[in-house]
Formats: sequence, C-alpha cells, structure tokens
Amino acid sequence: MTTRKTISRVVAAVAVAGIAAGATALAAGTASAAPASAASSASSVQPCTSNQFTSKLVYGGAGAGNRYGALQFTANPGERCYLPGNLEVDLIGAHNVLINNQAPADAPAVALVDGSSAYVPLHWTGIEPYAQQQTPNGLNVVAPSDSNQHGDYINPNVNVDWTLGEVDADSVSHTIDVGAVTQGLAPTA
Repeated sequence: MTTRKTISRVVAAVAVAGIAAGATALAAGTASAAPASAASSASSVQPCTSNQFTSKLVYGGAGAGNRYGALQFTANPGERCYLPGNLEVDLIGAHNVLINNQAPADAPAVALVDGSSAYVPLHWTGIEPYAQQQTPNGLNVVAPSDSNQHGDYINPNVNVDWTLGEVDADSVSHTIDVGAVTQGLAPTA
C-alpha cells in the first residue's frame, strides 16, 4: 500500500522512534545517544498491521453521569510497529450515537514494541432514561497498514465487542469522545 497517507505515517513513526530512542538513552543515563543510532533503529519501525497487536476495551470508571473507558492495544511478543496518534475509530451499531474524534490531526505516532501497550481514551454519558440510550455492538479501527514487510495482504479491520454498557442517544447527548493514542496501559477504575 503506497499512498501519501502511508508515507506520512512512516515519516511520523521515524520521528517518534527517534524521540523515543533519545528519551530511553537519557533515562538510562547515557545522554550521548548519537542521532545516527536513533535513525538506524527508527528505520525498522513500520506501521502496524492488525495481526501485530491484540486489542480490548478497558473500563475506566464512572461518575456524575460520565463514563470512561479505553480501547487498548498491546504488541504481540517480538513485534515492533507504530499506530498513528489520530487513529480513526468507528462505531458498530447504536445508530443514534456518534463518534467525536478529539485527537489533534498532528498527534504523534505511538510505538508498540514487544508487549508494550497504548490506548485510545473514550468518554460518554449514561444518564438518560433507558429508552433514550443505546448499546453499541462494538468499535472498529483500521490498522495503519494492510500489508506486512513482505507485501502479503493483512485485513486491516480490527473489531472489538462493546462491553461498556449503554450510551446516551438523545438529541442533546449522543457522542462517544475519542482521544489521541497514548503510550502505556489504559487507566482502570
């Protein structure tokens, strides 16, 4: 898949990997990390295919009518790839509920490496009467790449069953807010 979008994602991944390599070196106390070594390690980072990670919904808690959760991604053992910071999330079912993507268009890409995780924060409300709520069937995310490094096609669609309860679906409140991809494990209640 050679498109302008894929090329810009690769450029973003190279930048993120370079920054991450520098931060890792500083944390380890070796501030002498040369830019050349960061560039060489970044060149191996490719956009993720759907078979390089697992995904699940994580309950994040509730309060004052607000509901929180996250869509968490975890790299499979031995895998190394990146997700764009502004990952498109689509809703399956719940036709009166909309997705409100709040991630900045230039949100930095996030690396997934050998069991590490990243998550997309979710927020919605659940205070309306049951008749004015809907329960989604799931979420769909499209992995940034649809082929592996050998050129083999990998279905990019990732579907995750919705397990986080009802969502308000009336004329005033009917959205699931989706944030930027964030490094680390999703916060839990």
